[in-house]
Amino acid sequence: MFAPAKPRHTASTTHARILLFNTQHASPARAYRQAEWISQQKNADLAVLTEVSSGPGGAALVEALHHFGYAHAIAPAATGDGYRSVLAARTAALEPVDAGVSFLPHRAPAAVATIGDRKVGVVGLYVPSRGPKERRNENKRGFQEAVTAALDGLEKVFPDMPIVVAGDLNVIEPGHQPPHKVFGRWEYAFYSSFAEAGFADAFRHLNPDALEHSWFGRSGRGFRFDHVFTSTAHAPLIQACAYDHTPRAASLTDHAAMTLTLSGAD
Repeated sequence: MFAPAKPRHTASTTHARILLFNTQHASPARAYRQAEWISQQKNADLAVLTEVSSGPGGAALVEALHHFGYAHAIAPAATGDGYRSVLAARTAALEPVDAGVSFLPHRAPAAVATIGDRKVGVVGLYVPSRGPKERRNENKRGFQEAVTAALDGLEKVFPDMPIVVAGDLNVIEPGHQPPHKVFGRWEYAFYSSFAEAGFADAFRHLNPDALEHSWFGRSGRGFRFDHVFTSTAHAPLIQACAYDHTPRAASLTDHAAMTLTLSGAD
């Protein structure tokens, strides 16, 4: 076990500063480096971690986060498919709640985070990839349908507070540039279901026309797979939302990280 370290940054008591980070099922050694990098980011008071291994790498990640000053973590056991999402916080208390995602719920942990005298609801999502040929899209479609069904109920899960849903959705938005013919209508419909349920794409709220990607295929063509949504009523609280390609360039992961800052105004 690593001895706990003092956090590199003092957590804000007035703003929600959230980092979304795809770990790319890291080995224990790379997971340690990922946790170290995350701890160095000022805008990572809360971390939403996706594609976390259910094996030694995932356990090492949670242990390393504690070592680097993350006092709280929600790391559900991955049952069956080997991947999960993890929530971590420097100092904010995390109260685990059930987001209502009935299929592969370990890919959708949720918590109420207490920041100063305010609360924020947080849900982390890791949508399955297409899967093996014999079960093509079964888990992906099943999980997307379960998330869509749960979105309308999140206001009851998180009453009277901003809600943030962040994750690797493995889908792109309608009108994405460059276009990718591989995606079906049901996948675009999943992205659109967030707006239909009362959630705003935080990046698009601030950057309606910006060209940005978070993952690149072997051909070099980009995909905006990683997304952060906020309850539409609280979209005016969005102060910043951006992609950070530093960890991808440093080979810590194959995805860009993403940051969100919400002001503490009611």
